[in-house]
Amino acid sequence: MSYFDPISLPNAEVAYQARELCDGQAKPLGALGRLEDLACWVASCQGVCPPKQIVNARAVVLAGDHGVANAGVSAYPAAVTPAMLRGIAAGKAGVSALAQLNHVTVSCYDISVADDFPDLDPEISRFKLSHGTNSIDIDDACSLDLIFPALKIGDQIAAEQVDSGADLLIVGDLGIGNTTIAAALIAATYGWHAADVVGRGTGVDDDGLARKTALIDAALLRMGDKFANPVKRLGAVGSPDMAVAVGLMLGAARRGVPILLDGVIAVAEAAVAASIVPEVAYWMQAGHRSTEPGQSKALAKLGLTPILDLGMRLGEGSGAVAAVAILRCAIAALNDIAQLSALM
Repeated sequence: MSYFDPISLPNAEVAYQARELCDGQAKPLGALGRLEDLACWVASCQGVCPPKQIVNARAVVLAGDHGVANAGVSAYPAAVTPAMLRGIAAGKAGVSALAQLNHVTVSCYDISVADDFPDLDPEISRFKLSHGTNSIDIDDACSLDLIFPALKIGDQIAAEQVDSGADLLIVGDLGIGNTTIAAALIAATYGWHAADVVGRGTGVDDDGLARKTALIDAALLRMGDKFANPVKRLGAVGSPDMAVAVGLMLGAARRGVPILLDGVIAVAEAAVAASIVPEVAYWMQAGHRSTEPGQSKALAKLGLTPILDLGMRLGEGSGAVAAVAILRCAIAALNDIAQLSALM
């Protein structure tokens, strides 16, 4: 299966049936707001009405280091990336706490972290492609010789997750400097300037924000005509871990499994995925609105409205994991509220 293969749309007839079922329930028309829309979306993705409850949500965290981390674009050093990967592996990271409460399975893969992890479960390093990337203001992040395998790895991970029963997929991220890369990808995808999309990421001060903006503008100027090709775009200003995420999103949608997006990194990856196969966006919902301006602007382009708006900016898939509870509420409401006609 290729990442360029077409993707079918969710079932519009089932969405219509779900809307009719919802409108006939014992409540004022539209009284549950977006819960009703979300339930219809899940039904259309599953192809059944009423939809089945989500029982096997999976978050896949993809880790990588980025050359831009050495340019002062983050409030934290690159050494935090391997430390946080160890936290996820131990089940003690932010996403781990939220996932345990919400019954979401978390797995983590080192795709391009600068360190190695011989003491951890070998599964974590099974798909390792590189040790970091170049700084995108100076050179392409990486060669297409890494991007093409990364896209295939993403599809393989999607296949494994779906084959083992996943009924909802979340792509999490881990890597110091990755909000800079995400902002550059969003700007390159939609033809925007750095100032349109750049945010404070881990909490940089005004000087850090200025460095981040200048670096992204330099990267956009350097990449030349690579804007137009989404695969070349990933090589120029992306990274192997983000390319894996793009392949995973395309692979999940192609196999009929819905995707819940997290923050600016996941939305940047979704924007690239939609550049490759536009229909992938119909299989997505935005889990939450992050504090990064580029995320909100890209979501508008994708036609997605966040489920939660809590000022979160952790990453790791945490905001999307928190939103799983809302999706389950939506499904429960469509399944369990009686029809008004049955009560009259």
